[in-house]
Amino acid sequence: MSRFAAPIAEQIWDMKYRLKAQDGSALDGSVEDTWRRIARALAEGEAKPSDWEGTFYAALEDFKFLPAGRIVAGAGTDRSVTLFNCFVMGTIPDSMGGIFEMLKEAALTMQQGGGIGYDFSTIRPKGADVKGAAADASGPLSFMDVWDAMCRTIMSAGARRGAMMATMRCDHPDIEDFIAAKSDPARLRNFNVSVLVTDGFMEAVKTKKSWDLIFDGKVYSTVDAQDLWNRIMSATYEYAEPGVIFIDRINAMNNLAYCETIAATNPCGEQPLPPYGACLLGSINLARLVDDPFGDAAQIDETALGELVTTAVRMMDNVVDVSKFPLEAQAREAEAKRRIGLGVTGLADTLMMVGVRYGSEEAARLTGQWLKAIARAAYLASAKLAAEKGAFPLFDADAFLSSGAMLKMDEDVRAAIRESGIRNALLTSIAPTGTISLYAGNVSSGIEPVFAYAYTRKVLQKDGSRTEEEVVDFAVAKWREMYGDKPLPDHFVNAQTLAPSEHVTMQAAAQEWVDSSISKTINVPEDIGFEAFKDVYMQAYETGCKGCTTYRPNAVTGSVLAVSEVAEETVPVQAPSGEVVYIAEPLSRPAALEGQTYKLKWPMSEHAIYITVNDAIHGGRRQPFEVFINSKNMEHFAWTVALTRMISAVFRRGGDVSFVVEELKAVFDPRGGAWVQGKYVPSILAAIGGVIERHMISIGFIEGEGMGLKSDPQAEVVNLGNTPGPACPNCGQLGMQMIEGCMTCPNCGHSKCG
Repeated sequence: MSRFAAPIAEQIWDMKYRLKAQDGSALDGSVEDTWRRIARALAEGEAKPSDWEGTFYAALEDFKFLPAGRIVAGAGTDRSVTLFNCFVMGTIPDSMGGIFEMLKEAALTMQQGGGIGYDFSTIRPKGADVKGAAADASGPLSFMDVWDAMCRTIMSAGARRGAMMATMRCDHPDIEDFIAAKSDPARLRNFNVSVLVTDGFMEAVKTKKSWDLIFDGKVYSTVDAQDLWNRIMSATYEYAEPGVIFIDRINAMNNLAYCETIAATNPCGEQPLPPYGACLLGSINLARLVDDPFGDAAQIDETALGELVTTAVRMMDNVVDVSKFPLEAQAREAEAKRRIGLGVTGLADTLMMVGVRYGSEEAARLTGQWLKAIARAAYLASAKLAAEKGAFPLFDADAFLSSGAMLKMDEDVRAAIRESGIRNALLTSIAPTGTISLYAGNVSSGIEPVFAYAYTRKVLQKDGSRTEEEVVDFAVAKWREMYGDKPLPDHFVNAQTLAPSEHVTMQAAAQEWVDSSISKTINVPEDIGFEAFKDVYMQAYETGCKGCTTYRPNAVTGSVLAVSEVAEETVPVQAPSGEVVYIAEPLSRPAALEGQTYKLKWPMSEHAIYITVNDAIHGGRRQPFEVFINSKNMEHFAWTVALTRMISAVFRRGGDVSFVVEELKAVFDPRGGAWVQGKYVPSILAAIGGVIERHMISIGFIEGEGMGLKSDPQAEVVNLGNTPGPACPNCGQLGMQMIEGCMTCPNCGHSKCG
């Protein structure tokens, strides 16, 4: 009998986590086989693996403990993969050789699928002297462009989507250029960017002081602190970046402040890390630990919670020993500190089941209570592990006990660490859990509120037809199971009905007992005033958060900020009937366009065909503008040139050009078509049409395969309680949501970070 609570959970498992042979045949016959594979692999870190495999399996069973996706997919597979999600790379030297050595390390790490974070504050500003070269420096932004190109190249080679975080200190001379960099829709598309904000800067903002921009002890310019803060706020108000990281607070509260300095985070921000630090992530599924859900005695079983945390800490500690690493420096860093990031998911569902409104004072109190219980159990478990296996190599009892999270711990925890040391330098973090949450039955993600109680998902069948299935939030499904059609209680809330301050309240309540950081997005309404928007960030700073990320829905996120309001010019053409038919003038071509190149291998041709589709921003939306088709096969030369010119001419007229795809896909070759990736394609022209269609889906121009523009009512996704988000570049369906700093698809689990 299937353990999956919903069809989407089984589909996610089969697509992303189920172990399969190279020919696609399943090696994990069931999800129980997946749990057994993980348990067996992590038990290899024990002196007697057979003593622990059953305990580890019990923790995984019923989706109670959810290791990060890398562990679920990679543990026990005998593949050369890392079980760590992402890394902060080494400090970038301010020299050409050092910079490109760091680029090489980044490429090697991303090649294995690891997300990376870098602090670009160490590179001298634009215009600074380059000694011995009689030249001016090009500045950190120019090298970020190189990193971005590298990431794009790695992606085009077929690796999983790259994710990078770039940080820069608020006192770097190029900080204003850094803040504005992503206003250009064609620049730094593979980066998340965040400003490292210091306590001194925040004080200067509040007291209306000036602020020096400094590099290597030299003051390059002095700005008004409030003006610089407003620039940061304006940028994130308009296009959701940069984020803000309160870096002094991170370093002050770090358990390892005595032996490391942090200047960057992983791509989603939940793990501030030192050079070569790595993210090892896992989540306790709180929603599976509720006794008497919706009843008068509804509560989390804190005894079961403590036992589960104890086992999870042991499992995650073993990952350090059984995982591979892209770089030797990453392995040494992980072994020296044995940092883990145990977090939670399903918090919002849990609050619903115990009868408490997310964002309320009671919700904040319970969140603090549960996370304190997790932190305490984790530190005690790690101290017990240290007694058995030894403390982490850089452990210094006096320094450790007087820093970071230890200042809040009770005497029992401190005494255990004094006696035995501690196995793991840091233990808690709250990470994005989008796909893992779907796999666990669509529980609410991390500490985020529920985004949609239910939505309809269109599923493409093998015969090309589409069926619809309802995807229901875990707590809502549980309510329906118990009470049928009875209306949802008033304490059921979603992200769109919450005030921004309620989001901050929940993040701050969680942060108090998390020794690393939290990946959370504070959703704000599109019509929020700028001053009220700034208040969100100030509240986050004043209430102890380590960073702040917001998302304000707007038409320009990820595209041009200023859209021309001038209507398209038209020219009259005399129709035979005497009526005037207006045809739009071709759109003018910008000097530079952003696009994508696709490789098409047609079985009947020796040489591949390369299809490039470039896009333009027009009327506030991205749309295909021109097509180029190239191949070494000269047999195709004449018609590919003709096709290129004709399609490009149509695209440049604007409007709904999706009909081009349908026309191409309808072309049948009298010599017969071919089977491509398990699907019969009637001609090479139809295959090209399919490539262009997938591109249109990826940029959000059309809804999905066989569908029209996003305004086509037949293509709409019913998203109960929410307005559908943009189309997913992976599956093409509507509903992309900003979750924990990542645009995430609830249908297939695709996300920018993951």
